[in-house]
Amino acid sequence: MNTARPPLVEALGITKRYGPTVALLDAGIAVAGGESHALVGRNGAGKSTLVSVLTGLTRPERGTVRYDGEPAPAVADRAAWRHRVACVYQRSTTIGELSVAENLFLGRQPVTPRARVISRRRMRREARALLDEWGVPVDETARAGGLSVEETKLVEIARALSLGTRFIVLDEPTAQLDSRATGRLFAHMRRLQEAGVTFLYISHHLREVYEVCQAVTVLRDARRIVTAPVGAMSPGKLIEAMTGERGGLPVPHTAPPRPTQPAPAAVRLDHLSSPSFHDVSLTVGAGEVVGLAGLAGSGSHQLGAAVAGLHRTSGGRVWIFGRPLRTGSVPAALAAGVGCLPRDRHHEGLVPQLSVAENITLPIGGRLGPLGLIRSGARDAVARRAIAGLGIGTRGPAQPIGALSGGNQQKVVLARALATDPRVLVLIDPTAGVDVRAERTLLTAALRAGAEGRAVLIVSDQLEDLRVCDRVLVMFNGFVSAEYPAGWRDGELLAAVEGVTAGHG
Repeated sequence: MNTARPPLVEALGITKRYGPTVALLDAGIAVAGGESHALVGRNGAGKSTLVSVLTGLTRPERGTVRYDGEPAPAVADRAAWRHRVACVYQRSTTIGELSVAENLFLGRQPVTPRARVISRRRMRREARALLDEWGVPVDETARAGGLSVEETKLVEIARALSLGTRFIVLDEPTAQLDSRATGRLFAHMRRLQEAGVTFLYISHHLREVYEVCQAVTVLRDARRIVTAPVGAMSPGKLIEAMTGERGGLPVPHTAPPRPTQPAPAAVRLDHLSSPSFHDVSLTVGAGEVVGLAGLAGSGSHQLGAAVAGLHRTSGGRVWIFGRPLRTGSVPAALAAGVGCLPRDRHHEGLVPQLSVAENITLPIGGRLGPLGLIRSGARDAVARRAIAGLGIGTRGPAQPIGALSGGNQQKVVLARALATDPRVLVLIDPTAGVDVRAERTLLTAALRAGAEGRAVLIVSDQLEDLRVCDRVLVMFNGFVSAEYPAGWRDGELLAAVEGVTAGHG
């Protein structure tokens, strides 16, 4: 008799179409209890649709879903689904104006025995007990909108566990975390695994798959390609399974040759300061690609944002091709010739109600017709050139931006930054939450911008982003602490980012 325990979660033969688009075709996955199982694939491979099926939000046309060997609940039985599975999405589902305790017990607040009104004292007490049980170091009375991204993720995990589920889907959980916060999240995951919690882990950062997961399933073109132990899949094989191309898609590791003569200073910072960074002086030459690395709290993201007009400074000056720039003003930065791909495409980069073409041409509307009237033909022509140039996966310029995958949305934001023909390009976390093909496209575009004579500043703590740079500056505790020319070793750069070394260069 076979006594083998069935998978905790199993999906078999799942097919789902949206009109003519095949989102899943005979796809499936089996997740064993107590493991972290990675689900990877390029944008548009079917990951989101499969998660929607596994969480009961989408009914497949064909196929079955089982939990612990039993058929999944009816789609309408949301309480039963919440008991089986929870999803912590890339974008937070907490309500920022409510406290942590109120978010943990939203819709099921404890009430007083007699008056049947919400007992806030009991809610706070139970929230504290829940947070302590699962090792979440967050004040239960704090406003959720004031939490860090890392704290918000942990609160959402605790909320899921309080509903009784022991299967949690983590959708791009590290997309807005630096390496230190990512390490803490992984330590938390391992503790929860030891307590019997199972994770389905979705990420475009393949190194994270090897660091925290025991098994991996690859989707490509709506189909399941392979499921295997992580140790049995080399990075090359994993990328090949994701792309269908032998040899994978290596990201360019070096910039094209630069002119040997000194380039004119495109960006010059003179003793620039703000509450986030202090007395920063640096220069980026025309045609140069410079990296700016640092953990959260280092000031690196705010420094990049200051050059792009998104962060106001308190002292010092910014010069763009010899002319002073008024910080804290995006229109002033645009007028000076600065284009920017901001850190958070959802809140700073996209207008979700608009089309692809409208998003791409937002900063150049005045060029697309007389008297402020935009000619749709001119707008769509600009969009089509950008779509072709960056390989944006879309049905056309009129498609709503919300219908695109994350990687294609990121390409749209970059296309908008390039639409003004900027002389300076600031890219903040350019490859966060995108697949390997989109990553290659975005970094190749950065190299091309440098080769065209633009000054490029890449703000990131991802080594893959920084490898394309001519040199990398490291920030720590608000100061530039080190500088490395191209050819740096991973260990020395990471040590400087962590503040372990005194610096180099």
